[in-house]
Amino acid sequence: MIRPFLLLALLSLPLAGVASSFAGTSAGSATGASSGSSGSSSGDDKVVLAARDDAAAFVASDGQIRGARLQAALVHLREQDAAAQQQSDLQLARALLAR
Repeated sequence: MIRPFLLLALLSLPLAGVASSFAGTSAGSATGASSGSSGSSSGDDKVVLAARDDAAAFVASDGQIRGARLQAALVHLREQDAAAQQQSDLQLARALLAR
């Protein structure tokens, strides 16, 4: 009973305008990168921010629902940050949602 509610709640977050508060966040900061490697461009941020809905579905489904935008963001994060290479997909998706 809780999972459907959680999924609905997570999917409704971007509709409430929450995503706009993360526009200035760099791609490397959620993965514990040092400040020297967290300077991503705005194009990089767009890849990660576009994956928020997919990340919410992935987390809410405990990894069963995997969207193409999330997959692209995971690849991007791992290319940009060595610490992200050591984290699971679920850990990175949660970090992406915490931005």
